[in-house]
Amino acid sequence: MSYPPPSGPSGDEPPPSPYEPPPDQSPYAPPPAGQTPYPPPPDQSAFGSPERSPYGPPADEPSPYEQQGQHQSAHWGQQPPYPPQGPYGQYGPPTPGPSRPTNVLAILSLVFAFVFPPAGAVLGHVAKRQIRTSGEEGGQLATWGMILGYVFTGLTLLACCGWLALVIIGSNSNNGSY
Repeated sequence: MSYPPPSGPSGDEPPPSPYEPPPDQSPYAPPPAGQTPYPPPPDQSAFGSPERSPYGPPADEPSPYEQQGQHQSAHWGQQPPYPPQGPYGQYGPPTPGPSRPTNVLAILSLVFAFVFPPAGAVLGHVAKRQIRTSGEEGGQLATWGMILGYVFTGLTLLACCGWLALVIIGSNSNNGSY
């Protein structure tokens, strides 16, 4: 079943689109005087009477802008003053003078704690003594170098003793099998 095509007022042409301007008017021209493309607002709002807007003060009271207009009218249109800008290239607060250097032995104690643990523990003790007398940075590095040096030294000794025990047990079991 086929339906007839929609027809306009004359019968053969489709009805005009509500989104296109009338054929006698340019799409960029403003609407004729007295005509707007929008429907008029309703007489009664669902939020109250048309005299009072829910977004502003009541009609019988002046708005806060009108009340302040007498003594602030001189500032309208003027930009607030800004503080003077500093020279280019400075970011953030200025840095203080030269900082205290980090103790070299403290850095070496942390490195040697992984390479040769007993040396890391000894260098950590020496670095702590130097830091107390010279006031250099690196106390935490020296402390961690000592702690890791002792822990890795203990683990190394435990591994060596375990290996030695396995060698002795293996050699005793081979001797008894003849």
